[in-house]
Amino acid sequence: MDFVWILGAGHFGALAARRISKRNPGKSILVVDEDHEKLKELQELPVKTREEDALNFLVDNFSDPPEWIVPAVPIHVAFEWLMEELKKNGISVERIDVPDEVDDQVPNPYRMTQRTLYASFADFVCPDNCSEPEEICTKTKEPRKGNLFEVLAKIEVPGYQPVVLRSHQLAPGVGGYTPEAMRKMYDQVTARPGKYFVATSCRCHGVIDALKWE
Repeated sequence: MDFVWILGAGHFGALAARRISKRNPGKSILVVDEDHEKLKELQELPVKTREEDALNFLVDNFSDPPEWIVPAVPIHVAFEWLMEELKKNGISVERIDVPDEVDDQVPNPYRMTQRTLYASFADFVCPDNCSEPEEICTKTKEPRKGNLFEVLAKIEVPGYQPVVLRSHQLAPGVGGYTPEAMRKMYDQVTARPGKYFVATSCRCHGVIDALKWE
């Protein structure tokens, strides 16, 4: 079993590969990206590489997963995986917009599109090697305002249920989650039909998408 799959070999994927391999010498690390040139830049590292679309790889190989998954591509990986799993299992699912009512319930809401909502306790650029301390912000040195994954789990909009996948630190500035946590997310959503907020979040930053199924 691989220790970790790093999905994406761009700036953050390469950073994750360097830091995780340094922290976990001897562990099996696989970096997946469809860009051959990006993968070539990692050849000096003790990692394996796979030239393939990262999401397709995750969906096709999830039955034999690693210990950890690090999303490092510019999509909401866990949500997109969930959508594909639901469809694969014959569930009629539709991606829907995150309603505007959610913006008022999260810190520093930001939208690139109407469908996806980003949230963060930070209104500044965080250092890329933040260790995500439990009590004190690395940047401001002030007490933490809370855990964003807990805030997102308390979102209340009539007709919706929140489901939050927590991201854990695997190395400074590098977050990931377990396949077991993803399966739990799937079980929560399939427990009953309806509308769901699906969020991935660490202590400080998060992304929210929404779906409905019947």
